[in-house]
Amino acid sequence: MSPVPLRQPAMLSDRDEVRHLGRLLGDVIRDFDGKAAFDTIEALRQASVAVHRDDGPERRAELARLLAGLSLDDAVRFIRGFLNFSLLANIAEDRQTGLVPEGAEKRPERLEGALDELARHGVAPGEVAATLAGALISPVLTAHPTEVRRKSVIDRESAIAELVARRAAAADRQAIDSELYRQIALLWQTRPLRAVRLLVVDEIANALSVMRDNLLPVLPALHRRAETLLGADVGSFLKPGSWIGGDRDGNPFVTAETLRTALAGQARAALQYYLGEVHRLGAELSISASIARITPELAALADDSGDESPHRQDEPYRRALSGIYARLAETHAERTGTRPPRASALIAESYPGPGALVADLEVVRASLVAHGGERLVGNRLDDLIRAVGIFGFHLASLDMRQNSGVHRAVVAELLREAGVCPDYEALGPDERTELLRRELAHRRLLGSPFADYSEVTQSELAILRAAAEAHARYGPAAVRNYVISHSTCVADLFEVYLLLKEVGLYRPGDVPACDVMVSPLFETIEDLEAAPAVMRAFLAMPESRALADARGGVQEVMIGYSDSNKDGGYLTSSWALFEASRALADVFADAGIRLQLFHGRGGTVGRGGGSAFAGIRAQPPGTVGARIRITEQGEVIASKYGTPALAALSLETMTSATLLATLAPPETDPADLARFRAAMEMLSGSARAAYRGLVYETPGFNTYFRAATPVGEIAELKIGSRPSSRTKSDRIEDLRAIPWVFSWSQARVMLPGWFGVGAALIGFSDKGLLRAMNAQWPFFAATLSNMAMVLAKSDIAIAALYSELVEDEALRAEVFGTISAGWKRTHDSLLEITGKTDVLGDDPVLARRIRMRLPYIEPLNALQVELIRRYRRGETDARVREGIHLTINGIAAGLRNSG
Repeated sequence: MSPVPLRQPAMLSDRDEVRHLGRLLGDVIRDFDGKAAFDTIEALRQASVAVHRDDGPERRAELARLLAGLSLDDAVRFIRGFLNFSLLANIAEDRQTGLVPEGAEKRPERLEGALDELARHGVAPGEVAATLAGALISPVLTAHPTEVRRKSVIDRESAIAELVARRAAAADRQAIDSELYRQIALLWQTRPLRAVRLLVVDEIANALSVMRDNLLPVLPALHRRAETLLGADVGSFLKPGSWIGGDRDGNPFVTAETLRTALAGQARAALQYYLGEVHRLGAELSISASIARITPELAALADDSGDESPHRQDEPYRRALSGIYARLAETHAERTGTRPPRASALIAESYPGPGALVADLEVVRASLVAHGGERLVGNRLDDLIRAVGIFGFHLASLDMRQNSGVHRAVVAELLREAGVCPDYEALGPDERTELLRRELAHRRLLGSPFADYSEVTQSELAILRAAAEAHARYGPAAVRNYVISHSTCVADLFEVYLLLKEVGLYRPGDVPACDVMVSPLFETIEDLEAAPAVMRAFLAMPESRALADARGGVQEVMIGYSDSNKDGGYLTSSWALFEASRALADVFADAGIRLQLFHGRGGTVGRGGGSAFAGIRAQPPGTVGARIRITEQGEVIASKYGTPALAALSLETMTSATLLATLAPPETDPADLARFRAAMEMLSGSARAAYRGLVYETPGFNTYFRAATPVGEIAELKIGSRPSSRTKSDRIEDLRAIPWVFSWSQARVMLPGWFGVGAALIGFSDKGLLRAMNAQWPFFAATLSNMAMVLAKSDIAIAALYSELVEDEALRAEVFGTISAGWKRTHDSLLEITGKTDVLGDDPVLARRIRMRLPYIEPLNALQVELIRRYRRGETDARVREGIHLTINGIAAGLRNSG
């Protein structure tokens, strides 16, 4: 952390930028906390780096001595230093990720590269354009609590990221370095931990800032680029979604009011963006009617605007845009209940819907084209028209989600109070289905204003009424999907349709209609295995067919990565998801209905994380079909959509992967695939037996888990509005997947991302077949690649430190011995299959980045263990608890995809 050089070469690597930001951080610490504090942190940094450069007992002893000598104040300051360094390293890496080096556009992750690959397979640009025109590619933001950073910290990071990008291209960097220093100083003095637990409204605001700042401006430009490359219209295929404000599965704080708040905020963001763009167009299009000709339609639009300003009487485009602005301002007031920041002086009617706004903008465009050619239009107008087509007046479609058990209880109460069925829940699944179908055919409602319904029923009906209001206010696209957690039977779907009927969103008749698509979520291994049969029975119902036909012959199914992993382990979960998807594709093909899969992925490999490109391409043939939705959760939102450049790259990658998965021929020969699937069936069985043998069948494992990980301390963090467990039970079955994965990540075990795989691989005799599967089967290659990243971030030696927190020595020896042996089997088997000498041999950039981070993570692990030990022994000093929470924050920042 030496003085900062003011001039450096223009092209900096991420390593150069990390070092530069680290030096600035060092200057900040020295200036604000004193030389002694700086020297302490720097000595620890150098000692930790030395351990990684030349590991040995003497170097480790020196690092341990320095850590043991820290006072509580020094420990907290040191943790903050390493935490902030990791945050700055993330900024540099993200900037490099968002760059497009020369030749990178030919990679298959980029549109140009994907189109080249498809062309080699004989797929013409026209076919690609037609595919995109009927496609739906949707990242869905969720509030799952794995983002440990405060919004204030993220804001400082955004400011630093912008300065780093400017600095890379600047000739004179002194002024930028001065502002960088200021922003890093502000970051250093910003409290990293939240003082109070996040509320749902906070989560809504956080997601809204990402959509407003990074998705609104990026998506139209990406569509425009696709049209330029293909020379044809591609429709509006990229449409973001959100769960935040509508996902009440296990979250009692999501209510009708949060749904209204989320949608009103989204509408404000979209409409204010349109108002700003129309205002800029008005300033730009100063075309005089005395010089240029215009179409009669534009003249009429200008005359109807009400703009009588003498300064604009010969400027029809400006007058027309004044009228459009006035109507938009009134739309803003009507839809959101608030006036826009810049009011209009004109009196105008609001737009009935986004289509009417597009029609007016198209009049402006058509006149420009008719009298100046395409060049006169400019990207601003085209992108605005595209934006309205993508975002409407609602910005992002807000999904609703609730557990099937809640639906069943609410329906049972409605039926009981209406005198239809005294004990609905006592009926079998088929009996419930038939009763629901009869009720759906009736035009009468079950609800009564005279019934004394339970609080749960009142709450559920209230949020459904809010959804119906949203359809009337913002249009049907505002709430398109309703996800049912823990779906197990056909009745689960019809129960939701019955509830939607109560608020007018399901309309009975000879041909029933519903403006909301009900999406079953199959989560556990057992549920995934049953999914094809459930959906075959559902699609056979005439009501289901009519509803699917009304929405273009599409039905969505959601598959859950997190709970299936916690249930059966990494390999079995991956395989169950693959097989369920493949079987569902066959079921839907037989029914003549398009399958739309919604992938419930998290940030970590244990929750479905990893490369989105590889993950989409590894889907079974026929399951993507140019329609895919994927959850984006927690810290992944910032790492993939935190800046416009990252958002553009992430969305383009998702688009390229979807096109290739839809149009490129399968990469695996059908004969080989049959052999590979048979092998995977055996591997999955072995892996599941090993995983469940440890997690669910080892006496005392739950005790070990809760002692050897910071799961209890994580629950105290104020990182989300939702409780960490579904019930008050402390069973692993009832723990949410996020704290399950997060806690193993903190302890550097990463158990959900690999355990059981080693037992399966080492027990499989035909190693040549495994090598062939890795070389020829994208699914298996992606599975091993994601696991390799997990293994690279895990550390059994550090996990051993955490195991010392387990007081029962016999239990500690048994469980940690099993984990340690399993890790070695997995690690060695992976190298044997891949033929590499390092688990990340195929990704040297990621390997280097992880190595660079480890010296800043491992001391935090050591301190976390010691502070947890003191905390659990009853030490009440507030700095102990603060230190634990800061280490959780710092380790998460260093590992990145930790939850």
